Amino acid sequence: MPLVHIDTGDTAWLLACTALVLLMTPGLAFFYAGMVRAKHVLAMLMQNYVAIAVISVTWVLVGYSWAFGTDLGGPLGGLLGGFDLTGMVNAEGSVPGMPGLTVPPLVFAAFQLTFAIITGALITGAVADRMRFTAFVVLIALWSLFVYAPLAHWVFSPSGWLAQFGLLDFAGGTVVEICSGASSLAVVLVLGSRHGWPREVMHPHNLPLTLLGAGLLWFGWFGFNAGSALHADGLAAHALLTTHLAGVGGMIGWLVMERVQTGRPTTLGAASGAITGLVAVTPSCGFIGVLPALLLGLIAGPVCLTVIKLKVRMRYDDALDVVGVHFVGGVVGVIFIGLFASHAANPAVGHEGLLLGGGGYQLGRQVVGVLAAAVWSFGVTYLIAFGLKRLMPLRATVEDEIEGLDSSQHSERAYEFGSATGMGRFGS
Repeated sequence: MPLVHIDTGDTAWLLACTALVLLMTPGLAFFYAGMVRAKHVLAMLMQNYVAIAVISVTWVLVGYSWAFGTDLGGPLGGLLGGFDLTGMVNAEGSVPGMPGLTVPPLVFAAFQLTFAIITGALITGAVADRMRFTAFVVLIALWSLFVYAPLAHWVFSPSGWLAQFGLLDFAGGTVVEICSGASSLAVVLVLGSRHGWPREVMHPHNLPLTLLGAGLLWFGWFGFNAGSALHADGLAAHALLTTHLAGVGGMIGWLVMERVQTGRPTTLGAASGAITGLVAVTPSCGFIGVLPALLLGLIAGPVCLTVIKLKVRMRYDDALDVVGVHFVGGVVGVIFIGLFASHAANPAVGHEGLLLGGGGYQLGRQVVGVLAAAVWSFGVTYLIAFGLKRLMPLRATVEDEIEGLDSSQHSERAYEFGSATGMGRFGS
């Protein structure tokens, strides 16, 4: 029997939020699929969907235990959970270090599983159009265990060293956003650029699909952020509203900058801007006020767009801008807490932000959290990807890229052109 007091309202809320966050991964699949060329659509969808399956297995076997199990203590104190929840054995009893939990521990475990899934799925945007399917499956399995689970323990577990240090991260600016962005950069550097990049312009093939995906992500983000309150209460309502306003601010900021730079705001810019705002508010939605959340979005949109425009000059082929949106947006959001953290927004805030008269205490802890998450995620992911490259081919051949990953990796096609017999050729 559970060793926690169960609140049925909180339980119903977290069950709904778990479903919302799981929906984000299909939403992400469509968001990315619309941005790739027509011959790579199914490959992108497949990578996102298989992330659901692979990470679910690794999470149940050992990932959840390493993230939320009883801290190992000793020299590894604060760095990793133990093996007491391996295979979900004993997982129904309680969550170590969380005696105030008011939902069944298995619901909490499932909710946190959806976070691990979407974080791994984000990497697909960076490696689009060129990574072998089998290599991606192996990479994401190892990554979920050796990168994500330890970092989740550092931040989300009450015994994690960053949680003990005083880092504020409401819903995963470090664990999800910075982690996915830094990990993506590491894989991209090992994998190499797409054939023809950057001299060949690779236009999105279906922007309506991307806008649909963005809408599903925005919808799911309410579960992601507001659900992280773990209660159906005022803090969840606050996180929901700040999440929405940051998404609005991100869209406005991005579109204004596009209009200034090119004279034309774009639909892709609207979708991308909204996502940058949602990314940036992920760590801060439960710690900052409503108007600062809107300001955060207005800042995050232009900042991320500026960084994205530098990637060709910096010679890294992040195909769908995971680094520019998620890493940079995550950094902006985590640092913003150090400036605008408010006791009025959340009584758990012990030191208010610098611009609210709280001094630099919280800002310093936020900077340490950014650096720790970035270095860990990039370094360990790079080692995993580099090691796999020595053992198996990571990327498709040039011929397979030209043919399209849908055909070369899956023997399928998203679209058929020019023939009723199914022998038509892809568009570009």
